[in-house]
Amino acid sequence: MRHVIIGAGPAGVVAAEQLRKFDPQGTVTLIGDEPEPPYSRMAIPYLLMDRIGEPGTYLRKDPGHYDELRIDVIRGRVTTVDAKARSVALAGGGKQSYDKLLIASGATPIAPPIPGVDLEGVCACWTLADVRKIIERAHKGSSVVLIGAGFIGCIILEALAARGVKLTVVELEDRMVPRMLNATAGGMVRRWCESRGVSVRVSSQVRAIEGAKGAAPLRVLLEGGDAIPADLVIQATGVRSNTGFLDGSGIATERGILVNEFLAASVPDVYAAGDVAQGRDFSTGAYVVQAIQPTAVEHGRIAAMHMTRGHRHAQRGTLNMNVLDTLGLVSSSFAQWMGVKGGDSAELNDPDRFRYINLQFQDDVLVGATALGLTDHVGVLRGLIQGKTALGPWKKKLQADPTRLVEAYLSTTMPVGHNAYVI
Repeated sequence: MRHVIIGAGPAGVVAAEQLRKFDPQGTVTLIGDEPEPPYSRMAIPYLLMDRIGEPGTYLRKDPGHYDELRIDVIRGRVTTVDAKARSVALAGGGKQSYDKLLIASGATPIAPPIPGVDLEGVCACWTLADVRKIIERAHKGSSVVLIGAGFIGCIILEALAARGVKLTVVELEDRMVPRMLNATAGGMVRRWCESRGVSVRVSSQVRAIEGAKGAAPLRVLLEGGDAIPADLVIQATGVRSNTGFLDGSGIATERGILVNEFLAASVPDVYAAGDVAQGRDFSTGAYVVQAIQPTAVEHGRIAAMHMTRGHRHAQRGTLNMNVLDTLGLVSSSFAQWMGVKGGDSAELNDPDRFRYINLQFQDDVLVGATALGLTDHVGVLRGLIQGKTALGPWKKKLQADPTRLVEAYLSTTMPVGHNAYVI
């Protein structure tokens, strides 16, 4: 069996390793379009903080890892997929034939439609090549403007702060991490950042970036007339799934590649995983792209199993879960953290200590949660939501005191006689 994987990120690497495990005699080819060995974008902040070198970002540290597993790693960009001929074409010539194809091509940062975004000194923070550019300019005391305070932006924020730069964050929405946190929690993250020397401008839109080509400083112009000088501007305004090369392939796409409960695409023997896969959401049943590394790893493992062993185990859907560390303040959100129509909620807010928890219920089932400054309950929250656990009398107890989650979990999930809490 010939297995070809497009994309050498976490989804692709995990899938390649699992394919070798499930099909010892088949061929496994992993195609990546960057010159470095397969690496983790989630390790980039640690590289910016000087905690690791570039080899520390590599997904597998042993240089002989892929050779030992007989995984062929090819560096090249896939330009087209011919599903009828079962082959993929590479830029510069060459083709790879397949029996089973996994598309794990990831995503690309979206450059905002701002005049000057193409100037030297303006970049994303997505690849190792980007990091090298940032390190050249982000010295202690340098003025840096970060456009975007979403999940990716806040990860970059921490790394930049660790470099000792003078940092200004500009966010279009009215709070930080708006797609993960509500107004209370997002406002608390903002206060936390400002207390640590980061300037945060929410409800602010960048009108243009000015500067002579190659010259510093740049000027970031905001709607309303303010201008912020910058030695470096980093844009973190979202990503888009890499699906352009699939035009004409017959593979159905929307925001990503549409996949079913087996991660299979719309044409036979083609699968998708990671940031490019638009699959079923566990909570809502809607088909969404969840661009986070845990989802990519899970997808890679599941796709490899179905590619080699057939469609035996349907996926229940991926749980929307984000955990973020912003300058030492950990925030998390789960599933339908914004609540559901007709549902109930519980909230506990301690702004002076930067502690916050919000629970969302549908009937007596926990369907979503937000927590900030609290880390002990992460596993319990996930377990209750994924288990769709009927809380019974514990719903009212949690509404009165949301911190009793561990008690609720043990009482509703542990068999009688196994040290469960008694109400």
